[in-house]
Amino acid sequence: MSGKIGSVMLMRSKDFLEWADDWFGRMLKRSTIGRAVDRVFTDFFQWARINSLFPLHFGIMCCALEMGAASAPRFDAQRFGVIYRSTPRQCDILLVNGPVSKKLKPDLKRLYDQMADPKWVVAMGECSISGGPFWQSYSIIEGVDKFIPVDVYIPGCPVRPEAMIEGIVKLQDKIRAERKGVLTEDWIRK
Repeated sequence: MSGKIGSVMLMRSKDFLEWADDWFGRMLKRSTIGRAVDRVFTDFFQWARINSLFPLHFGIMCCALEMGAASAPRFDAQRFGVIYRSTPRQCDILLVNGPVSKKLKPDLKRLYDQMADPKWVVAMGECSISGGPFWQSYSIIEGVDKFIPVDVYIPGCPVRPEAMIEGIVKLQDKIRAERKGVLTEDWIRK
């Protein structure tokens, strides 16, 4: 809550950051320096976004084992910038595999909502894409895309590490195709 005492204006830190983002954004968009900064830094931010992917793996069944194999030295998913994190606030990819039950749905949705923007979802394996062999079960949701937007589907049962790496490369291509400018999004605080 903002207020005034005498001639001093008081702001909470959140209000100050919103004000600063708005003020600096307007100043940069109007100036030629701002457009030059946008042109120079758009490529840098795009490169950094593509080459530093932090998935929050949500492995329930056998695909989680294949995900671990993709991170092992033989396949080495880290060479593509894939580093698994344990908390949704540090992640930008939700990597879902295994059947999603109706009881698990709110927790998975909460994890997705806790992730910072920009964020992407990868549905890995038949269970997360369509329910897999459990698709007619009373307690299984027939695809994670029923309640979360999915960016990349990786079919297989279980998904081989090579297919998982190919799915990550497809996600990198999708991010590369978005190509947003620095000034077209709220990049200062998000």
